[in-house]
Amino acid sequence: MKKFIPKRVFFEPQALDYPLGQEMYERFRQMDIPIKLTGSHNRVTGIPGNSAQEAFREAKQTLVVGVRKSTDFVTCKPSAHYQLPLNTSCPGMCEYCYLATTLGKKPYIRVYVNIEDILARAKRYMEERAPAITVFEGAAVSDPIPTEHLSGLLGRTIAFFGEQPWGRFRFVTKFTDVASLLPVRHAGHTRFRFSVNAASVLQRFEHGTPGLSERVAAALDVARAGYPLGFILAPVFKFPDWRRQYQEVITLLQQEMAKSAVVPDLTFEIITHRFTKRAKNNILDLYPHTQLPLDETERMFKYGQFGYGKYIYPKEEQKELKDFLTGELQERFPAAAIEYFV
Repeated sequence: MKKFIPKRVFFEPQALDYPLGQEMYERFRQMDIPIKLTGSHNRVTGIPGNSAQEAFREAKQTLVVGVRKSTDFVTCKPSAHYQLPLNTSCPGMCEYCYLATTLGKKPYIRVYVNIEDILARAKRYMEERAPAITVFEGAAVSDPIPTEHLSGLLGRTIAFFGEQPWGRFRFVTKFTDVASLLPVRHAGHTRFRFSVNAASVLQRFEHGTPGLSERVAAALDVARAGYPLGFILAPVFKFPDWRRQYQEVITLLQQEMAKSAVVPDLTFEIITHRFTKRAKNNILDLYPHTQLPLDETERMFKYGQFGYGKYIYPKEEQKELKDFLTGELQERFPAAAIEYFV
């Protein structure tokens, strides 16, 4: 895929007080990309669009360069202790994206240039919990890979954690532009994960993202570079042919991992599809012809950790999904850890 190049860029004035902000401003100026100032990265006006769908597409081509002002990190169960706020949103257009609940219909992409402040706060969290290991998730509200060639935030973060005895970093991506991260001195302290899914899910619901084979090829490069590796099956759907299609994904992973001369430190995570009422309304506005299963009567209602309710598969269907998928993974990857199923 082509690298992400924004159609327009907004800067918070404070972002220009940081070296990375100045560097990015000069880069975009030389690229002749329109630049405007905005009072806050949380409230950006001037993104065009005469309809919800058009405004959504334009937002996905808009980059906002800002300053992360909050000094506290959000918790991030079950994948980590805390979110590490480097980016928000991504240029991919997945119909099922859970960020439709929080980012709404204009999920413009944000990067935060006060990286020194962010990493210093992470270090204080580590010191508070030492000698226990503190784990930070870098992709809770974003996919950080597409903007990496513009910001370098991931590379700096991985190198930082490589020097931390009590901290570990992890992130997940659907994208494959990983070359700049392969030589970074990570010391095995960053787990590099890839999101994978069944063929029909990728075809029907994921737009603007690399295919499965490209993601697995990038994962092999990551494993050869010595990173701990992970795959996230997410979101898992229960559809008529779901067993065969997910079995094909797991078989492909087994075959491709066998080609690597390096046996990676490998983990799996499984997340079943869920949606909120607000996400459903936004998704139907943006994708009025979507084939996503969004019928509340077929789901069970559950309150989440952030205070709003979501619709998940009923317990008996969750058990069916869990038993099959964990069984397949344990059979084909007996040395790998299945970190959680939700």
